[in-house]
Amino acid sequence: MKRVVITGAGTINALGQNVPDTLEAMREGRCGIGPLEFQDVERLAIRIGGQVKGYEPTDRFNRQQLSLYDRFTQFTLIAAREAIGQSGLEFSGELAARSGVVLGNSGGGMTTLDENYRSVYEDGKNRVHPFVVPKLMNNAAASHLSMEFNLKGPSFTVSTACASSNHAMAQAFQMVHGGLTPVMITGGSESMLCFGGVKAWEGLRVMSKDGCRPFSANRNGMVQGEGAGIFVFEELDHAKRRGAVIMAEVAGFAMSSDAADIVMPSKNGAARAITGALQDARIAPAEVGYINAHGTGTAANDKTESAAVADVFEAHADRLMISSTKSMHGHLIGGTGAVELLACIMALRDGVVAPTIGYEEPDPECALDVVPNEAREADVQVALSNAFAFGGLNAVLALRRFA
Repeated sequence: MKRVVITGAGTINALGQNVPDTLEAMREGRCGIGPLEFQDVERLAIRIGGQVKGYEPTDRFNRQQLSLYDRFTQFTLIAAREAIGQSGLEFSGELAARSGVVLGNSGGGMTTLDENYRSVYEDGKNRVHPFVVPKLMNNAAASHLSMEFNLKGPSFTVSTACASSNHAMAQAFQMVHGGLTPVMITGGSESMLCFGGVKAWEGLRVMSKDGCRPFSANRNGMVQGEGAGIFVFEELDHAKRRGAVIMAEVAGFAMSSDAADIVMPSKNGAARAITGALQDARIAPAEVGYINAHGTGTAANDKTESAAVADVFEAHADRLMISSTKSMHGHLIGGTGAVELLACIMALRDGVVAPTIGYEEPDPECALDVVPNEAREADVQVALSNAFAFGGLNAVLALRRFA
């Protein structure tokens, strides 16, 4: 089996429009959540989110491209350009034929859907743009990414709600690990911050009106974000031969299904995914220094995740650090695991653990070191990234520092 390393990373999210700016914001514990800005926001009860501000699509794409690119696709391509540019890879010949794309996404072209429903139902128009379907389909981002970079190998989209990105990155890891391909471009994106997108989430009554406070006793719900995180997963020997700079090693993963409830998480399902990732990576629980938590800020998720961590790590649970960067950039739903993987890379490569900001009151049911409010310097050799989705779908990635 092949060892898999990360040789490129890119992002755009509420904290920054590239990786350096995002990591700087994480180090500073900066909050990217603020007032939402879009049509009809005044009709919503929830008016905050991790929205990408100061972004002008026409600065990045021409008119013809924008007729095909929903906002989630735009974010994907921006992040991919950064990641592939950093990796130094150019795809041609056999490398292009074997390399591919696997991305996570949950909502697809929600902005496109919202705009066209408004056009048909509110404005009374009888025609829509001929590219509405290819613009809103969930695989649009993966397809356009493959076309822009000449990636002719396995390319597809995984849609498993909030675990989509972790499931996608796990599939990319498995393909490189198993020798199917030397390189996969992977990660995820999401952009549900429009009237229809937020209105639908309001109905679940899991959203906060005033902020995301994971693991804090006074938490009152999640806050949505938007953006993308894209990575280059590469076979180690291939990366070494071309002198690539290696950011971290992807050591293992595991997936599980609660098979219990469509929205309520299961401690046992989460624990099985964490344990499986450790076993797949051949990592002892005591080796783990940091966990990027799913940590949504809802009452049910945070206490369930804390209980799962306590069950798996036992006495070591008191010695590891666990934080939720959703407190800063919001919950990107299908794209969230990809942006959160940046925090794992920062911990492993830079020795800086991102904080859980907004933490105000200890919760006895979340009695872990959640790195409250301020980043921390630490020697982290192994990190986990948790994702636990509606539908009871769990995906955990294990990463090692590369030396």
